[in-house]
Amino acid sequence: MQFLLLTHNDLDGVSCGILAKYAFGQNVDVRYNSVNSLDYQVEHFLSEHNENIPKELQLFITDLSVNKENELGLNEFAKKGGKIQLIDHHKTALHFNEYNWGSVQVEESEGKLASATSLFYTYLVSKGLIEAKEILNQYVEMVRQYDTWEWERNENTRAKRLNDLLYLQSIEEFEESMLSRLYNQEEFSFSDFEEKLLDVEEDKTERYIRRKKREIIQAKVGKACIGVVYAELYHSELGNALGKEYRHLDCIAILNMGNRKISFRTIHDDFDVSELAAKYGGGGHAKAAGCSITKEAFKQFVEKPFSLKPIKQDFTHNKMNKKERCSHYENHDNEQFLLYEKEKGNWVIEKNHDLLKEGYATFELAEQFLKRSFSASLSKDEQLVNYLFHFYNNEIKK
Repeated sequence: MQFLLLTHNDLDGVSCGILAKYAFGQNVDVRYNSVNSLDYQVEHFLSEHNENIPKELQLFITDLSVNKENELGLNEFAKKGGKIQLIDHHKTALHFNEYNWGSVQVEESEGKLASATSLFYTYLVSKGLIEAKEILNQYVEMVRQYDTWEWERNENTRAKRLNDLLYLQSIEEFEESMLSRLYNQEEFSFSDFEEKLLDVEEDKTERYIRRKKREIIQAKVGKACIGVVYAELYHSELGNALGKEYRHLDCIAILNMGNRKISFRTIHDDFDVSELAAKYGGGGHAKAAGCSITKEAFKQFVEKPFSLKPIKQDFTHNKMNKKERCSHYENHDNEQFLLYEKEKGNWVIEKNHDLLKEGYATFELAEQFLKRSFSASLSKDEQLVNYLFHFYNNEIKK
């Protein structure tokens, strides 16, 4: 029996390839794809086997899904006796469960998100194609936690470092290294050289993120308040860091102009970036998704925000002007804001010494409105002093 695996070229997809080579050895052909290149591969496969359905070939597709035309073509292929198994974990692919060759699960169990690697591993074990063992369990769980971003909540830095290691070398080198470990070690570990290399990469990532924090632009796309930044590297880490730095933003849109892609990331449970990506022909998870830069996407995420200035970062070294007190903010238009608790449970905002009508139950809600509506940031101590001094002088004149 021969096997063909078409899979994604990120850690989750590559790990499916590693599991396939672990299970099938020389009998599997693994091909790594971007989101867009998969359909070309499937179209070529269907064309090649249109007349003669191979009885000794099993096709696997993992961590990716095909367009409608190829979906129908694969189903016809399966009806004629072709062997197919699609395994995915993206919400936008759930409709493939309508086919007996499709298996899509967003969660492994309640509260535990799935990855393609974890689902493929379960499939291989259940079919007797792989025997479960500790190092495989550890490796698959690291991939799952990284891909679902559970590693951060669980403080599982090894999962993040595994992903970093993939991007520090070629896929072929990573495959060879991981397979050697899975065959020969009882428990997963990094070598001393890899640990040192990963330490250097971690420092490089932090410097890159610090620079991008000064470049992010705040833009309105429909009703959403989105941070737009240009970046080619570290999309997951960058999206997470920027989301935490600017919590008032619904999500972060990371534009890679070189490959004409947008990656969407959010830290919020009430905003689904897969729905946003779907509007531009993309898809993904609720907290991580992506799409191509179509003409409409270009208009919304490049053309419209182009003239806007980067978000001003909150000044963090104040002694007086601190959050959840009487706090002063300003924006690029030199508009001045004062946020304070007028009475218990009623936070209010002054704009240029004029009190806005709305009150807010918490400081967080008031600041969120202020940042989303006026792109304002916490100013230096002297700005608070000047604002209050101006108010005092006006009161004396009265």
